[in-house]
Amino acid sequence: MFDAARLSEILHVHAGREGPLLPILHDVQAEFGHIPDAALDPIAGALRLSRAEVAGVVGFYHDFRAAPAGRHIIKLCRAEACQAMGGAGVQVRLEAALGQRLGETKNGVTLEAVYCLGLCANAPAAMVDDRLVGRLDGAAVDALVAEVSA
Repeated sequence: MFDAARLSEILHVHAGREGPLLPILHDVQAEFGHIPDAALDPIAGALRLSRAEVAGVVGFYHDFRAAPAGRHIIKLCRAEACQAMGGAGVQVRLEAALGQRLGETKNGVTLEAVYCLGLCANAPAAMVDDRLVGRLDGAAVDALVAEVSA
């Protein structure tokens, strides 16, 4: 839940620093689980930026969220090496098993696309919460879905 007083504390910590927008956004997301819409104007005002500039940065960086994520976050690699090793099929199976598409949050699971996890030698790959998973195939996808659905 958004707390304006807590946001003010975060802004105060970064007052006077060079280039504080990204650190502020990281701290806001760590505190609230996402970047609440209600935080954009106060952040913009504190940094003498427009709301559009702040919203643009939030929208540009994929790790910033405008809405809360699920209890579990699956980041599926969509980069070339993973695609060459069957990533499209993994995506289809994962979306079908979860009943959701990339970019959606349902039943406590957020499914996201990322464009390289650095696990190219073990493609196709994903990150489940903070754990890397490589060599995804049908059985691995089924196990992953069972894990996040428990």
